[in-house]
Amino acid sequence: MTDTASAPPLRRRPFADPRLLVGLLLVAASIAATAGIVAAVDRRVQVYAAAGPLEPGQRIAASDLVSRGVALDGSDSLYLGVGDVPRGGLVVTRAVAQGELVPAASVGRTSDVDATSLVLRVATRVSAAVKPGASIDVWSSAAPDPGATTGDDAPATAPPTVLVAGATVVRVLDEQQALAVDRDGSAVEVRLPRARVARVLAALAAGDQLAIVPAGLGLGWGS
Repeated sequence: MTDTASAPPLRRRPFADPRLLVGLLLVAASIAATAGIVAAVDRRVQVYAAAGPLEPGQRIAASDLVSRGVALDGSDSLYLGVGDVPRGGLVVTRAVAQGELVPAASVGRTSDVDATSLVLRVATRVSAAVKPGASIDVWSSAAPDPGATTGDDAPATAPPTVLVAGATVVRVLDEQQALAVDRDGSAVEVRLPRARVARVLAALAAGDQLAIVPAGLGLGWGS
């Protein structure tokens, strides 16, 4: 009988060490738990920021915006979210600075915006508060009627009235641009509802004096 016949049979080694399997499971569970914690803490949402300055009346598409992941703590509905720009684009209704998150209230659908822009000449310099994006009221003061007088024989004048309430400033023309429009006073481009255009043009044709006042403030005709 040979030595081979008397040798004990070889024991088959296990396919994997159970301790290794337990270690792998613990590592996988730790990674999954960490990912879950990070996902729960990271409540960022994707919203749009302006790729460049946006002016009232400007039509924009998604290509004019950049996406930003920000944590808004439940205020994400106040901003224009990624995917909220329709195929036809949007119209800017309030100025937005470059890099600023785009407020949802600063844009409107093209089909919902029924407005146009006019350059208005005013007799006095406008307030420093009258700047692009500002909400303003356009006032009109009719020219004195030479045929009507008051008790002291002075020409009678009608009280000033509001032509347009809540218009939006597009831009205030600089001195050179204003000179091209009028040598006196100021010139301001405003965005206003189309329904008010005829009223404004009628006032201009009648020679009425216009004034632009920040919305909510009293009227001042001084320079």
